[in-house]
Amino acid sequence: MLMEDGKDVVEIIIEPSMMPISYRGVYYYRSGATKQELRGTALHQFLLKKMGLNWEDMPCDGTSLDDIDDNAINYFLTHAIDEGRLDFEHRNSTKEEVLANLGLIKDGIPTNGAVLLFGKYPQRVFVTSSFKIGRFGVDDSDLLNQDMISGNLIQMTDKIMQVLSDKYLIRPIHYEGLQRKEPLEIPQDALREIIFNSIVHKLQIGTWNQMSIYDDHIQLWNEGVLPEDYTVETLMSKHISKARNPKIAHVFFLAGFIEAWGRGYEKIMREFDKSNLKHPTFKEEHGGVSAIIPREIFMSTRGGHGSVGTDDAKNDAKNDAKNDAKNDAKNITERQSKILELISQNPYISLDAIAKAIGVSSPTIDREIAKMTNIVKRVGPKKGGHWEIIV
Repeated sequence: MLMEDGKDVVEIIIEPSMMPISYRGVYYYRSGATKQELRGTALHQFLLKKMGLNWEDMPCDGTSLDDIDDNAINYFLTHAIDEGRLDFEHRNSTKEEVLANLGLIKDGIPTNGAVLLFGKYPQRVFVTSSFKIGRFGVDDSDLLNQDMISGNLIQMTDKIMQVLSDKYLIRPIHYEGLQRKEPLEIPQDALREIIFNSIVHKLQIGTWNQMSIYDDHIQLWNEGVLPEDYTVETLMSKHISKARNPKIAHVFFLAGFIEAWGRGYEKIMREFDKSNLKHPTFKEEHGGVSAIIPREIFMSTRGGHGSVGTDDAKNDAKNDAKNDAKNDAKNITERQSKILELISQNPYISLDAIAKAIGVSSPTIDREIAKMTNIVKRVGPKKGGHWEIIV
């Protein structure tokens, strides 16, 4: 019995339990001075953690080694051996041996993590393991284009980068001396790192990773809050990496896709600095983490307020582009002249419509336009974008 403020107080000490305990079938947790009920995904995660389990380690019911893609296993081995993180002798390992070495098989059954990483089609089991990309116009209700990237996680980033390059992002042309350069508008290594992190740290039993692309920025959101006691500021400084999915993270590390020491954000910022671009920002929202990437280069091509490099460099680039465009405009063919005339009359005209008007195939028009990159450019995706004549 204790005394506090002249009153008798009963102190009850309860030792932490290794097993989850419910009250009338409901589980609760303490958040500050309030009592919160655990439900849904949060409850599932809590129960697994209390039992010393991780969702990625659980056998994936109804699957077998036949559901594991040999190409995905070979892709992983090639990268891991090239990075020097696996010995060459692993090249001849069977897929069962590879999964066993990675701790991704239980009694002959691939785990959830194994199916996600190397499955022939993981979305048959885990619907939300795909990656959503959407191109938006004036606001979030103005969806112009979208893609759903499916397949295993180990090869997914390659697919995402290809779709982004082909349909959503631009590659402005510039020259370094006589050498023509067409870098992606967002530093490619940094963008890959951001995507890797969103996949590795995603709450895999949650909803889809979602990349929303606007004129002035890109926002990539993945479900899953930061580790306890971590903030966005923690990520920006040297920190210990606390992976939500340790086995998936280990595979990505062995393949050379991420580092094990929490240095990914440092790498991202360094790549943006090299290109003289604004840093991306990160924030916790809607039960997950968002990366917001400014599209300075795209906005500068649209006459926006983006800033790329120094003023002298920008002026030099503009002058070079104008001179190249003028020279090219003097040497266009009759067919190219017709293409430019059609585009000037209707900037939203499609390749098919141009081809029909001139009487040739769409691939022919595509090749002709590719020869006039200093004269005409495409702004935005193939669907929903438009043409601009530079000179």
